[in-house]
Amino acid sequence: MPEKDQERLATDLGATVAQLMRHLRAASPQGELTPTQRSAISRIDTDGPATIAALARAELVRPQSMRLTVGALEERGILARSPHPTDGRQVVFSLTEEGRRMLTAVRQAKQNWLAVAIDDRLTVEEQRTLATAAELMRRLMRE
Repeated sequence: MPEKDQERLATDLGATVAQLMRHLRAASPQGELTPTQRSAISRIDTDGPATIAALARAELVRPQSMRLTVGALEERGILARSPHPTDGRQVVFSLTEEGRRMLTAVRQAKQNWLAVAIDDRLTVEEQRTLATAAELMRRLMRE
């Protein structure tokens, strides 16, 4: 059982990370993509083409919900469908050039906001501390 200090730190860290994520989402181009759409195209960008069922499992949503998300992205030209390489009954979705451009723009906007905030609001010493904290957070995420 964690001690009080670790519990308080865990609570503070979780709340701070959540707030940072809200700021990052707000910094990306407004109205471009919903958080669910961003997550789906990021997963396809990272893991490669995927079926709706695979995306739904990975994102912990129902296939019907993912079908709507993927349908909206396909309609906007962000995702394209193609036959599954080994199962003719299925289709896989991959990013189009427009999808890659949009994902790059979203990521760049977030990165720019954070870089400017770090430069404007933190001293050089605080920036070094933040770099150490980022490494510690990576260690927490290792399995």
